[in-house]
Amino acid sequence: MGDENNFREFVTVNRGTGPGEKTVIGNRNHFLAYAHVAHNCIVGNDCIFSNNGTLAGHVTVGDFAVIGGLSAVHQFCRIGRHAMLGGCTKVVQDVPPYMIADGNPAVVRSVNLTGLQRKGFSEEAIRGLKDALKVLLNPKYNLSQARGYLAEKGPKTAEVAELLEFLGASERGVVLR
Repeated sequence: MGDENNFREFVTVNRGTGPGEKTVIGNRNHFLAYAHVAHNCIVGNDCIFSNNGTLAGHVTVGDFAVIGGLSAVHQFCRIGRHAMLGGCTKVVQDVPPYMIADGNPAVVRSVNLTGLQRKGFSEEAIRGLKDALKVLLNPKYNLSQARGYLAEKGPKTAEVAELLEFLGASERGVVLR
């Protein structure tokens, strides 16, 4: 458990399930009423869990992520850095960094523009992510083809490189469309 975390009413955090296993909570996170972090989860720094935002076991949440109210994340999923889940979102696959996902089941709706602007991301970084998302959502490409295209011809920003790395490491699939 890190420093400066804020846990509101009726929040639950479960410990790891086996010997040597643990649940990890970073620093400066804000957990609103009835939020739940199940066993063996890893929550980064500066995250916000709205009321009843819930994680099943073995979920990883990146720094600065926002979990919308009444949202549920399936076990073994990953939520990328600076990602945002809309309220009542059902997540059954990984949510890429820098994106807003919403729905039941979740799909990526857009780049987390307001969140990135508030954190001081450059216009070049934001434009690169928007351009990358257009390719990822293009129906003429499957995910592997889109990743290949972006690696070869896409924007060359650190954020797009992180997005591509995240997509390549997915074991559950990604909530793009």
